[in-house]
Amino acid sequence: MKFLDQCKIYLRSGNGGGGAVSFRREKYIEYGGPDGGDGGRGGDVWIVAVEGLNTLIDYRYQQHFKADTGGHGMGRNRHGANGEDIILRVPVGTEVLEEDKETVMADLSMPGQRFRLAKGGNGGFGNTYFKGPINQAPTFANPGQDGEEMWIWLRLKLIADAGLVGMPNAGKSTFLAAASAARPKIADYPFTTLVPNLGVVDLSTNERFVIADIPGLIEGASEGAGLGTRFLGHVERTAVLIHLVDGTQDDVAGAYKAIRGELIAYGEGLAERTELVALNKVDALDPATRKAKTAELKKAAKQKPFLISGVSGEGVTEMLRAAWKAIAEKRGLEKIEALGPNAEPEGWAP
Repeated sequence: MKFLDQCKIYLRSGNGGGGAVSFRREKYIEYGGPDGGDGGRGGDVWIVAVEGLNTLIDYRYQQHFKADTGGHGMGRNRHGANGEDIILRVPVGTEVLEEDKETVMADLSMPGQRFRLAKGGNGGFGNTYFKGPINQAPTFANPGQDGEEMWIWLRLKLIADAGLVGMPNAGKSTFLAAASAARPKIADYPFTTLVPNLGVVDLSTNERFVIADIPGLIEGASEGAGLGTRFLGHVERTAVLIHLVDGTQDDVAGAYKAIRGELIAYGEGLAERTELVALNKVDALDPATRKAKTAELKKAAKQKPFLISGVSGEGVTEMLRAAWKAIAEKRGLEKIEALGPNAEPEGWAP
């Protein structure tokens, strides 16, 4: 299935139905008078986040969505039926933006979240509504109100706890395959991965998190080089970044600084995110080279890097446990902030 993480669609809510002008004129009925019913309300356009979806491919071949018009009022005080709503189902993590692609209308980050994008027009009043002691036989009714129409952008940001970043061919896909049940494409050339991949890391019953492999970052990506920074939005929601550096290349410090510079240039708080640095492919290095490149990377990153190998599995578990610890601390702080300063810790209750 093709991965699609942003698209532009057209929406229109339904018009309201018009009110009816009608009079009661049955034989043998002493009191006649107006009996025109009201028009029905036009359908709304809703968007809802559902589980089980991870792409916006459903909106690739259909970009126009229009809700039903409300039914018109009829004689004998019969009201028109309300128009049927349209519900757009999108993956969890989808943002809704206005046509300028900057103003965020809604951020659907939780399953089941709903948002009304366009409200249907109200139905018009029939002439029964306007009768009174002064005007006992009104000969007019209201038309229904028009619905709303707009173009919007849908932008998907995958929900992941940890994000994998690094130069092309740094071994991110191999690491993802070693750490989870995901089976991304792996080859010995750059830009093997062209779309983000997700994997679930299952360390134990209570240690489980989602990791995302972000492809295509190279020096100059913020200016459009390579795949640019298009996919970096998928790590904006992560609690920790795992920065893999290929240990078999000559300049490991330069590779680290290049990607770090792109994260800073992108913004959105990625530069301040908790970062774990790892020297990958250490199974191909002799002890002396390991030591030299570890010292070089430590100086550039200002932290001791993990020594890992996605092929042999060396250091992978230790790296994942450190990532889980950082994720748990981050999510715990977010929960405390959401509950407020007076929140009591959760404990056992009968």
